[in-house]
Amino acid sequence: MPTLLDYRRRIRSVKSTQQITRAMKFVSAAKLRRAQEGVYAARPYAHEILRVLRSAAARVDSTVHPLLERRPEEKILVVVLTGDRSLAGAFNTNVIRRAIAFFREESAKKIQVVAIGKKGRDTLRKRGWNISGEYLNLSNNVQFSAAKEIAAKIAQMYADKEVDAVYAVYNEFKNVLVQKLRTQKLLPIDPAVLKEGEAETEDAHAPRTDVKHEEPSSPVDYIYEEPVQEIFNGLVPRYLESEVFRILLESAAAEHGARMTAMDAATRNASELIDKLTLDMNKIRQASITKELIEIVSGAASATS
Repeated sequence: MPTLLDYRRRIRSVKSTQQITRAMKFVSAAKLRRAQEGVYAARPYAHEILRVLRSAAARVDSTVHPLLERRPEEKILVVVLTGDRSLAGAFNTNVIRRAIAFFREESAKKIQVVAIGKKGRDTLRKRGWNISGEYLNLSNNVQFSAAKEIAAKIAQMYADKEVDAVYAVYNEFKNVLVQKLRTQKLLPIDPAVLKEGEAETEDAHAPRTDVKHEEPSSPVDYIYEEPVQEIFNGLVPRYLESEVFRILLESAAAEHGARMTAMDAATRNASELIDKLTLDMNKIRQASITKELIEIVSGAASATS
């Protein structure tokens, strides 16, 4: 049976853990605020550049740019975005599970993986998947330069016909408590006009500039003055860079939100455990005091008799 000293040691240990989880919660909350602002700032640009690109692509031959060329999907590249650290609840596990399920669905095709984040890289490498590239330590401070590097690698592989399609598996940020798993096709770029309901559902707490993404009742007609090749040489790479950047921001914000939620739950669980251990310790101490009193009374009674 545990002694009072054992309970005191256990309570001190849980309190130390609680201090760590509380500190991690506050750190994640601060990082989440910055990441959330980045997501809300990136969404309008990514949405509008996609609209312009699809409008332009619908007017020309799909072979005008290598990234618009459509081929039978025999070789695919999957970009898997996870975190670099644990203690984020089921954030990393859900992405890895979705990625592996997608691999099984496309098992008839040759699959290559670009892993963004240590957790996804380590797990997929252990399971024997072909890792074509890895990018680590991006979620704490997402930079456009990193997105540009990743987009350049993806574009080069597609242009060289190493892959016929590129997909991204990641957690999309909805709010602090909700992250939505997405499997998004990055390449080839679909020239079709956005279908009704395809636009993203925005968070109610997003800034007003981020909410006005509804498609107009009639398609917007743009006037293009530059040569076709020049337009697409500038527009297509920029679209891919902005989309990769947005996905990195979405994943980072979702990770910080998941970690903050997990650490908040861990802090509350530690408080409940401390209360339970304190109650048990008091019961044992009270039982010990009662036993000593009984012994004293019994000894006094036997002495007087």
